Amino acid sequence: MSSTQKPLKVSFLGLGVMGFPMAGYLVAGGHQVAVFNRDSRKTEQWIKKYSGHGAATIGEAVAEADIVCACVGNDADSMAVSGVAMTAMAEASLYIDHTTTSAMCAKEIAKRGKNKAIGFVDAPISGGEAGAINGQLSIMCGGSDADMKRAEVVMQAYAKRIVHIGPVGQGQLCKAVNQIAIAGVLQGLSEAVHFAKRAGLDMDKVLEAVSGGAAQSWQMDNRAKTMAEGKFDFGFAVDWMRKDLAIALAEAELSGATLPMTALIDQFYKDVQQAGGNRWDTSSLITRLESGSKGVANRG
Repeated sequence: MSSTQKPLKVSFLGLGVMGFPMAGYLVAGGHQVAVFNRDSRKTEQWIKKYSGHGAATIGEAVAEADIVCACVGNDADSMAVSGVAMTAMAEASLYIDHTTTSAMCAKEIAKRGKNKAIGFVDAPISGGEAGAINGQLSIMCGGSDADMKRAEVVMQAYAKRIVHIGPVGQGQLCKAVNQIAIAGVLQGLSEAVHFAKRAGLDMDKVLEAVSGGAAQSWQMDNRAKTMAEGKFDFGFAVDWMRKDLAIALAEAELSGATLPMTALIDQFYKDVQQAGGNRWDTSSLITRLESGSKGVANRG
């Protein structure tokens, strides 16, 4: 926040892996922050770390807020939380939804807000747990120019990049693009690492060589070594990726886009789930290859 900007009253709903540090950055940015989480223990942990205000209900959290941010689970969660919040929010306030949802969900929430003169921006995030902890998230947004201008003042506290894609819903469609690309890269990287191990190559030297060329990616830089070591205890779980890919595939059906690789990789993630990897990081795709065609390699 610049020295000329007035501190805002901001509410943050949802203190999960992403929301917990994001709300903390709002406090660090000088805003007056009230938080709500369904599990009050998480709220207590957040207050102890960041010294903001913990609310007992959504209504209490948002009643005096200039801007309300939410980061919850899925379409149903977003609809439920926004419904309660917008009932208690003041006119001319703004609702920012960082949850990854369908574009239709975003449009429904925006319509709900419009009936009470509440602005809305759909603002799904990318960067994973590390991006949230380091305040380096990429945010893709849908909404009006006026609402975006207001939202950026808040989002800059935890983002390294904020892009206004277009009208409400287009932020969510852009997030689908993001997840489609990540799924493809991770499957390719899984096969590459698996091949290198089976060929008996020195993995450190292989990664040093290929990461300096056209094969380089964020996933390679941050996940290839841990994939090779069978470590998958990171922030973005397989369950959430499958939720996101389901949204992408449904949107593709509506638009007539063809996503054969995405549909196949979604089924690969289903195999990981069935083998017990629901909460593993998305890089656990490699476990299918390490154990044969299905299942999970022995991580012990």
